[in-house]
Amino acid sequence: MHITSILLGLVILLNIIFSLFVVFQERRDAGTTWAWLLVLSFIPVLGFVLYLLFAQNLTRRHLFQWADLNKLGTDKVLHKQLDSLGSDEFDFRNPATRDYKELIHMHLVNNQAVYTEDNSVLLFTDGRDKFGQLFEDIENAQDFIHIQYYIIRRDTLGKRLLKALTEKARQGVKVRVLYDELGSRSLTRGFFRSFREAGGEVEVFFPSKLHLINLRLNYRNHRKIVIIDGKIGYIGGFNVGDEYLGLSPKFGYWRDTHLRIQGQAVYALQTRFILDWNQASRDHDISYELDLFPEVVTDGCVGMQIVTSGPDSESEQIKYGLIKMISSAKKSILIQTPYFIPDASLLDALRIAILSGVEVSIMIPDKPDHIFVYWATLSHIGEMLKVGAHVYIYNNGFIHAKTIVVDEEIASVGTANIDVRSFRLNFEVNAFLYDEEIARHMARIFDKDMAVSHELTYEEYLKRPNWIKIKESVSRLLSPIL
Repeated sequence: MHITSILLGLVILLNIIFSLFVVFQERRDAGTTWAWLLVLSFIPVLGFVLYLLFAQNLTRRHLFQWADLNKLGTDKVLHKQLDSLGSDEFDFRNPATRDYKELIHMHLVNNQAVYTEDNSVLLFTDGRDKFGQLFEDIENAQDFIHIQYYIIRRDTLGKRLLKALTEKARQGVKVRVLYDELGSRSLTRGFFRSFREAGGEVEVFFPSKLHLINLRLNYRNHRKIVIIDGKIGYIGGFNVGDEYLGLSPKFGYWRDTHLRIQGQAVYALQTRFILDWNQASRDHDISYELDLFPEVVTDGCVGMQIVTSGPDSESEQIKYGLIKMISSAKKSILIQTPYFIPDASLLDALRIAILSGVEVSIMIPDKPDHIFVYWATLSHIGEMLKVGAHVYIYNNGFIHAKTIVVDEEIASVGTANIDVRSFRLNFEVNAFLYDEEIARHMARIFDKDMAVSHELTYEEYLKRPNWIKIKESVSRLLSPIL
């Protein structure tokens, strides 16, 4: 008993020390601090091990070097656009976009997101269509191919993609592949052997120093970007794997949203890729050559900003953009997201919109891919139902789209989910689209998805069993660290 008492005392002492470390050392968001204190209280010592795995604080230093952007004249474009917006002299190709000049201004100031309006956009909601077009564009590539995905599986689709890229590398096309080590943890160096031998280059974002053990479970690169010849760009929710073609027995049909872009917005995707690549690269840095930014001639007219965010930035820029969109709504807000765990600021913005008479509709999956995240989602959905939101549960497989449409006039499509992880902990990228035709098209897609969904009413939500309520309550307490 004496030894047991000593050990118990040591555990209590260690837990107090660990708790003090969390409170005073991290200086993080109060909700996150309380969530970690809860974990430490219920799982002594082991909770601190989880803290070390999930909550290492990434120093807010500049991981990416922007100095070379001056060579491309980006600063001049930024200042010119800011000056003309400030003096209300910006010559919008689409006069309706003038109503959103404050949103454009915010992204310019806080994210260096140049506004372009010569873009053509194809929108994909089906993986077979998206990858069919991507493989066609890869086949037609002449100069270079830049590929960046959070997840690349070593399965049929992953192997098919690598085979196509290897063939282009043999033809003399410069091919670079960047992937996140945690998201693509099934990949090995051997998987890329033939690709490298053909002249292709591969880099890994935030690799582990220990084989098969990556202690950086946060701060992952969740972006999905493809640039081909500097003229075609892809951005959206699809990763590379058979499940994204609807071949997973667990998830069934995979419903996502992805964009194929032609126009000057591709320059912003290229810049983002170069920054991420150079952060990951040891000896294959890409210099900002003008050949990587060829002149683009299109007949497009879609206004767009490519906006990025990440834990290296002081601002949660994508979240700011979504809140600004929500606050500008006059009639309707359509949201599709696999995870709905908004922080207080975004939750309040939606509440205010609903109480102001704006019709807010939210669509989420009917099945979880991360169980705690799913229960936390349902908890927040309950708050939205209470104030009058319309909530739809997608029943035709798994919905992974990350989209918002406001007043059928503007929209956002990208990689950021509506949760703390996307807004604060991961590196993300979204396209903000200022175009009524695209927005109306996305609204029609939402309506089509409603036909294979069921509406969850507040009365139905209140009838959920007590054991689900308990799961929701626990998950909600942990939501700041999910």
